[in-house]
Order: sequence, then structure tokens, then C-alpha cells
Amino acid sequence: MLEFEHFNIEINNYKEELQNLERALHLDEEQDELEELTKSTADPEFWSDTDRARNIQQRISAINNKADEYHRLTAALDDLQVLNELGEEEADRSVIPEIYSLLKNWQRDFEHMKLRTLLTDEHDSSNAIVTLHAGAGGTESQDWVEMLYRMYSRWAENNNFELKLLDLIDGDEAGIKSVTFKVSGTNAYGYLRSEHGVHRLVRISPFDSSGRRHTSFASMEVLPELDDSIEIEINPDDLKVDVFRSSGAGGQHVNKTSSAVRMTHLPTGIVVSCQNERSQMQNRETALKMLKAKLYTLAKQKHMDRIEDLKGDMLDIAWGSQIRSYVFCPYTMVKDHRTGCETSDIDAVMDGEIDDLIYSYLAGDQIQK
Repeated sequence: MLEFEHFNIEINNYKEELQNLERALHLDEEQDELEELTKSTADPEFWSDTDRARNIQQRISAINNKADEYHRLTAALDDLQVLNELGEEEADRSVIPEIYSLLKNWQRDFEHMKLRTLLTDEHDSSNAIVTLHAGAGGTESQDWVEMLYRMYSRWAENNNFELKLLDLIDGDEAGIKSVTFKVSGTNAYGYLRSEHGVHRLVRISPFDSSGRRHTSFASMEVLPELDDSIEIEINPDDLKVDVFRSSGAGGQHVNKTSSAVRMTHLPTGIVVSCQNERSQMQNRETALKMLKAKLYTLAKQKHMDRIEDLKGDMLDIAWGSQIRSYVFCPYTMVKDHRTGCETSDIDAVMDGEIDDLIYSYLAGDQIQK
């Protein structure tokens, strides 16, 4: 039958593409690297440098996850071929819808994995430092920031990334005014840079007794965590450092000592803060990393070499230029205005299923490049 023959041609074509993908992913080379890294974990001094040990373990996990995902794709395509051959031998047309659905899902997973080979920008493989800020609108916008923080937390969990809270300022009545967190794992920044911008919410506000529809905004800033190979020199005289007690509704956000750190870079007016590390020294180190990432990114964007030339007015956020809208009423829709990608399953999106939105942006970004 023509349908089975068509499926067979598609499956065989994808088998060839899988071989090309295997070479592009450098799986053989990474297996050699994996053996060396695994040997290093047996060294009695392995945990003497906790940061290095953690990075090695993350790299081991990333290599294993990539290989596992590739082998799952290969096995799934083999299963599809067997199902198609059985259907053709028995002339069983009832399996055609199943084959079509399975092949469509397989194609999506294959395209997503293929796209990862295109994350070749300078810092795509880095960890990401993310900050969410509430826009004008008081409690409604602050609640929106909390919803977005939950969404990205779920996304990180779904994709085996580690999320670490760095700083949080609670809303006046509910929600979050601003929150900064780090997402760690291979290509964390490469994926999340697609989310940088203003996010717009349209819904019936639970805080409005009249049941009116409200529009709220939140900004999202995404920066790469710089490694030690990039040196950013900051004059200590250009820094104003304040210490204060951690704030929050309780638990890990509250300290009895002034361990939280707020750091201001006077030439640019950039302010960063960190309050979730265990000590003032650790908060200071993390805040300095965040500041360096901001200065580096800003200098790169403006093609400047001297930090003292940077001006604070470059940091203004255009609240009206949203990259994405999340509509809860009068219908449900999430739409990315840069790519046109949209979905009506807003509950899934708020549960962290945003891969299609991310991939559509990254694919378009590669086409532009």
C-alpha cells in the first residue's frame, strides 16, 4: 500500500539523518571524555575542590543524557520501522493513524535534538543567571512574576537543569517583586536567552473584586555565568556595597544576621543583590559574578571596550515591547510575537512545557544568522 511505502521511505531517510546527527553530536569523542572524567572521580582528592567536582559531575551527566537521548531516538525509529513492516505485511490499515502520530512525535524530538547542535554562540553552553522584575500594576504584576518563576522552575526540572535561588524580594501583599536565580547545566544559557524580554499576561484578576480583565507585565533578563577564562576588571572604588538582613516570608529567605549583599556599580548605576547563600562572603562573591556578567553583556552589546564608558540609561526596559503574550481570557492562548509560534494549552505552558516556544525562536535565530 502507498501509505506504508511512503512511511518506509521517510523512516529510511531519517536513519541516514540520524547517522549525520551522531557525527554532529560528537558522541564518540564524548565517550572518550566520559571515561577520563569518570576516572577522575575515583581520585581521593576529587572533592577537595567542590566547584571543580560539581562541574565534572554536571559534565558527566550531560554526556550521559545526550547519549541516552540519541539512543532513545534510534530505538524509537527502529520500533516504528517494525510496526510499519508488520502493518504492510498484514495489510492492516488500522495502524496507519498510529504510525502517523508516532512518526510526527519522533520528528519533533529529532528536530529538537538536531537544534542543540546549532547552539554554538560563545556562551550558549554556560549556566544562566535569570532575573524577573514586576512591571507597573502592583500586586497583579507581582503575582505574574511568581507565576513565571514557577514556570521556569518546572521547565528546569523537566529538562534536568539545577535551579538555585539567589535573591528574592516578596510582593507587598502577594507574589514577588523581583527574583534572581541561576540555572545550571549544559546549554542552560543557550536555551534561556530566547526568553530575554518582556512577558505580558491577560486575565481576570483574582485580586479584583469586580472581576475585570487586567493586563500585567514582567521583564526577564538572562545573562551567561562567566567562567574564569574571561577577566572583567572592576575598580573597587567604583563599587558601593551594602549589607542587610535577608527578607522574605520565612524559611531560607530569613537570616538573623546581615548576610545579604547589595552591590552598586557607580559608573553605570547597575545594582545586583544576593541573599540566599549561607554567608555574607558567599553572597558577595555571587553578587560580584552577577555584576561582571551584566557589565560584560552590556559592553558586548554596545561594542565597547572600556567599562567606564557604559551609561546606565542603556538599561531602560521598554515595557510595551513584549516578546510573548499569555492570555487566560476571553480565550486561552500563548503567542510568541517574534516567531508567531502559539498554543492554546496555557496550563501546560505554565507547568513548564515551553520547549516548542524556545525551539521556534532558536531555529529562527539560526536562520537569521
